[in-house]
Amino acid sequence: MTQKPGVLMGAFVGGLLMIPVTAVSFLGQQLAGFPFIPSILFGFGRDYAPGELVPRIIGVMSNTIINLNLGRVDVVAKQVEYGLELTTLIVLGIIAGAIFFFLRRRADADPSDSMPGAILGIVVAALVIVMMLALPEPGGVGGLVASLWIVILFVLWGLAVNWVYNTLVSRAAEAQTAGANAQALNRRQFLVQVGAATATVTVIGAGLGALLNRGDTVTTEPLSDGQPEMTPSAEMASLPNADDPVEPAPGTRPEVTALEDHYRIDIATRPPEIAAEGYTLPFMTALTEDGSMRTVAEMTLDHIRSSYDPVQDYITMSCISNTVAGDLISTIKWTGARMQQILADVEIPANATHLKITAADGFDETVALDLINADERIMLAYEWEDQPLTVEHGFPLRIHIPDLYGMKQPKWITGMEFIQGDQDGYWVRRGWDKEARARATSVIDTVATSAMTTNEDGQPVIPVGGIAWAGARGISKVEVRVDEGEWVEAGLRAPISDRTWYLWRFDWQFTEGAHTLEVRCYDGDETMQIEQPAGTYPSGATGVHSVRVNA
Repeated sequence: MTQKPGVLMGAFVGGLLMIPVTAVSFLGQQLAGFPFIPSILFGFGRDYAPGELVPRIIGVMSNTIINLNLGRVDVVAKQVEYGLELTTLIVLGIIAGAIFFFLRRRADADPSDSMPGAILGIVVAALVIVMMLALPEPGGVGGLVASLWIVILFVLWGLAVNWVYNTLVSRAAEAQTAGANAQALNRRQFLVQVGAATATVTVIGAGLGALLNRGDTVTTEPLSDGQPEMTPSAEMASLPNADDPVEPAPGTRPEVTALEDHYRIDIATRPPEIAAEGYTLPFMTALTEDGSMRTVAEMTLDHIRSSYDPVQDYITMSCISNTVAGDLISTIKWTGARMQQILADVEIPANATHLKITAADGFDETVALDLINADERIMLAYEWEDQPLTVEHGFPLRIHIPDLYGMKQPKWITGMEFIQGDQDGYWVRRGWDKEARARATSVIDTVATSAMTTNEDGQPVIPVGGIAWAGARGISKVEVRVDEGEWVEAGLRAPISDRTWYLWRFDWQFTEGAHTLEVRCYDGDETMQIEQPAGTYPSGATGVHSVRVNA
């Protein structure tokens, strides 16, 4: 009796042959705007995972990166997401291949029949198309063309899987009379040939796609206005607090984060690319007599930039998933238009209470109109550091809402809808805090042992420094203690603006040995930060930051 390949072989073949499908899908995306299939699978899993699964995974991933000291959380996490995205299609191939070989093994079918492979491809393609239609429109080609592309790719994959199965069966039959060793050798030789062909297609597809990706850039805006770039020292000298007597301790982070170092956390493995040319921001509502959606206003990027007085300020923003002393917090100069002025030019339905903001990556969040009317600082931003927003950080538009974590502030904005009543945003629907108000936090950045000096009494002093932040509420006091002694107030440097972190300095008169230093802060209302340790989920991390030093 001819030995038929089993489930494990099917899993191997299905997963192996999905690798070139990934490469060809990438090539199709770069060449003609076809959807990248791994992104569909990853996005569907991310958006439709049950309950708190995604936030829990985020927490585990962040803690692992921090505990193993793998690098910046946002950079490493994004690399992990890329890997997971690419893996999803291979996993689908493994599962589908195993099921297919199991069914073929049980069926008494003609080993030369190609129809089972076509059916396999159509079934898998249908599953992927359903996932694609459940996600926001990614741009590129239309849904019908994208669906046809997906069907073609998976039918070819299914035919290849079926051909491998049929060939394994026929070769096993031919080698049966030659003995088990010859049969095994024949099978290995064939699988090596399949692997070589797979590698060839993968290298060609991925290579061509990479070349196209390198040369394909989206036009945003000119990145320079001809002004010379400032050095960090020159920029510090130009800041509003340049003359403050409290000097940062050596090793304290810069007051302004370099644009390339600003943290990036979002739901997109690859940032949406929106061209400046042809971009319009629609303001819509279904609060009409017949309930139909109506566009009440449209604004181009040029209109928003030129029709409203620009407002700019330095702003600190933090991710709600930032751990105590984590690196998902940054300060940079924002420029934009006041939302109050923009909405003054829009016909707002009388019964509207909230504005629902949608983004190109499928993200959404709502903001109360009463909040916009009460806070003139809320802005629709189009520049960071006097340059147009980069693709990675939300070009062409993102919103800033003071005192809230980044999860409430969409970027890559593509639409605004006036609605009646509040709606839970993307992360709120996944269990994160509804209010997402920034929690007060303080961090020890440096214990500058190399900058030791002596005080007036001749005692050795080591400068200690860091940051404190409480959203837009400001900081009234920072305290430091050593080895669980008394809390002592630190020097507080004036902030760059009312929405940035504060730098603090504490000149520590130390004694030799091992010591533990702790820091805590009070917000502008003199409310002390929460000392009880808590994780990031669901409302943001709390706790006192401490460091252990040998001096």
